[in-house]
Order: sequence, then C-alpha cells, then structure tokens
Amino acid sequence: MVLDRQQLKEALKGKDVKDTHSLNSLLAEVSREVIETLLDGEYTHFMGYEKYDQKSKESNNSRNGYTSKEVISNFGPFQIQTPRDRQAKFKPKIVPKRQRDICGLEDKIISLYGKGMTTRDIQAHILDIYNFEISPDFVSTVTNQVLQKANEWQNRPLEACYPIIFLDAMRVSVRTDGRVSKISVYNILGIDLEGKKDCLGIWIGEAESAKFWLTVLNDLRNRGVEEVLIFSVDNLTGLSQAIEAVYPYAEIQKCVVHQIRNSLKNVSYKNRKELTKDLKNIYCAPSEEQGAKALEEFKKKWDEKYKYIGKSWENNWHELATFFKFPEEMRRLIYTTNPIESFHRTLRKAIKTRSIFPNKESIFKALFLNVERITESWNRPIPHWTSIFPQIVILFEERIQKYLQ
Repeated sequence: MVLDRQQLKEALKGKDVKDTHSLNSLLAEVSREVIETLLDGEYTHFMGYEKYDQKSKESNNSRNGYTSKEVISNFGPFQIQTPRDRQAKFKPKIVPKRQRDICGLEDKIISLYGKGMTTRDIQAHILDIYNFEISPDFVSTVTNQVLQKANEWQNRPLEACYPIIFLDAMRVSVRTDGRVSKISVYNILGIDLEGKKDCLGIWIGEAESAKFWLTVLNDLRNRGVEEVLIFSVDNLTGLSQAIEAVYPYAEIQKCVVHQIRNSLKNVSYKNRKELTKDLKNIYCAPSEEQGAKALEEFKKKWDEKYKYIGKSWENNWHELATFFKFPEEMRRLIYTTNPIESFHRTLRKAIKTRSIFPNKESIFKALFLNVERITESWNRPIPHWTSIFPQIVILFEERIQKYLQ
C-alpha cells in the first residue's frame, strides 16, 4: 500500500510528530500494525478459516490466542502479538519463532565483531543504541555463524597459477590458560594472471617458522596451486628451503627493505647516513653485475667496522638480486614485501580495539571478516599490470603457457 501526500497528511493528523523521536515512535507503531496484520493473514491461511468462522473449519486444530514478544526494529523496540494454535504447528515466516531482530541486528553484531569489539563491548553497544539487552553468549552464537563461511573460504579451490605470491606473518596477542602470549598469523597475498590481488588464506600457528610455512605451502598445493613464478618473502631462516620443497622452480625474491633494516640494526649513528647511501648503490644499480660490483666496493669500505653486513648481503645475494632479472615496473613490485605488509597494517588497524583475543577461533573470525571486507575492493589489476604481464609471458613462457588457454 502506497499513500499519496494528501493521504499521508490525513494519517498524520493528531499524531503530534515534532521531532525524530516522535517520528520513530509513530513509524514503530505503523510497523507493529503492519507486522501483526501480516501475521494474522499468514495465520488465517495456515488454519484454513477466518476467525469466528467455525463452519469453514476442516481440521481438529483451533486458534489459541496470542503470544507477546519484543522485537527490535530500525525505529526502536516494540511488542508484537503472534497468533498461536492449540497444536503449536503454526510457524510464522514474517517474524519466525525465536527471532527478535527485524532490522538486521545479527549483521550489526557481526560487523562490530569484525571491528575488534569484544562480546561485552557489543552487548553494551546494542543496549546503548537500541535499549535492548543481549547476552555475551548470544553474541558468541551469532558470530559463530561466521565460522562455517570462513572455513569454506579457507578451504576453497584456488587458481592453478599465480605469477607472484607474497608471504608474511603478523603477531597477535591471545590469552591461553590465563596467560597472554603472542602467536603468528600467516597470510598469503597472491596476484593472479589478471593482475588482481587476493588473500589466499589465514593460518594460525604458535610462532613464525619455516616448518609451519612448509605446512601452509603444502595446503596451497592441495587446494590447486600448481605453479608460482615468483615468491616475495622476508628473510626468515629456512623459508627458501620450504618454498623449494613444494615449488622447486619458483624464483625467490628476499625483501630488500628487510635486509636494509637488519643491516642498520647495530650501525653507529654517525655512520648510518653514509652507510645507507652506499647500500642504496647496491640495490638501485641498473643491473645485477653493477649491483655486485657496488657490493664489493661496499665491503672494501666497511668490512673493517661492519664486516657482518657485507657478509650477509653476499650470503643472500642470489635471492636478494632476483629482481634485477625483470623490468623496472616489476622490480618495484617484488623487491619488497610492502604489498602484504600494507595489508597487515590494514588488518591491525581494524582490530586495534581488541588488544587480546580469548582464543585462536576468535582471531580467525575477526580476521576473516576484515579480509572479506578489504578484498571486496580488489576488483582491478594492480598498477602497470598491462606492461608487466606481457614480459612475464615471455620470461616464463614454458611454465605459464598451459595456464593461458
């Protein structure tokens, strides 16, 4: 039913609507009338006869008054009367049994949980906004609905080929047996053949280790990832060996920014600026040969004071210098793990109000909700993909050709 302006004016006469509060009260009253009318119509159809029309009755079931319950609407809470039958067989569809929310309260609870609020924070928030009290157990029940969807997402089949994959882990606080400890959340950010980013999964382990990464990479393989051309990773000991065990033909690019940070850890302040400039000559060289030459010059100059720096670059050179093989646009993309670190910063910001999680399951739920929200905007290729991809096809022609059919 739609009212025109004149009908609406007539309907509002005598209602004394002066502000948004009185307007919401009126709309709540209208909602109650509409819902109860729909319930009565649904009930009459179910029973097969109109109220007081005993002659049309064809069953041994009969009307049995009404049950009152409070529901939450967009205009505030109000009471509705739900008709009932003697045999308790009537199951309304307009407002089902045990449902008290008619404005998407569950979606609101899940959204608040995804923003890092605790169950008791959400309880207080709903009470403050809607003047309706819910229990922490109810909040947990609602958010647990996310788990099935999250588990399906975590185990979904993946693309057969990803040109580039970024690996990294983030630390999250969790309370276990009354003690607070840090655990590692492993995330994988993939770039597919169309140049679009995707989070391939969330894995939770006790501490970041190459052994756990091996488990994660095997999970990728089991979910259908046959080929990865380039891995961009941090400098975790043993990670390269884990990658080689599962994807032996993949190129590995260790994060140059991590290498620089590690190099500067114990450098005197008076030497830091000059040493940083000399390091820049290494990774900003136009070719691998010139980069290796700059490294030799660096060692000659600084080995007397900081021999460990030159040695570290030399030991990791075959994986630090991988990006020299590729064009400039691709170098900027893979020489650092910044894409996944930026992703982690967004996740941390989303859950910053939740400094400590009660268990691993709550971490998984909260992170999944935010990953789902973040990845909704990842519907376009990364910058410069139109110039990067043709060169990938040429450089990795034998390995990638069958995935381009």
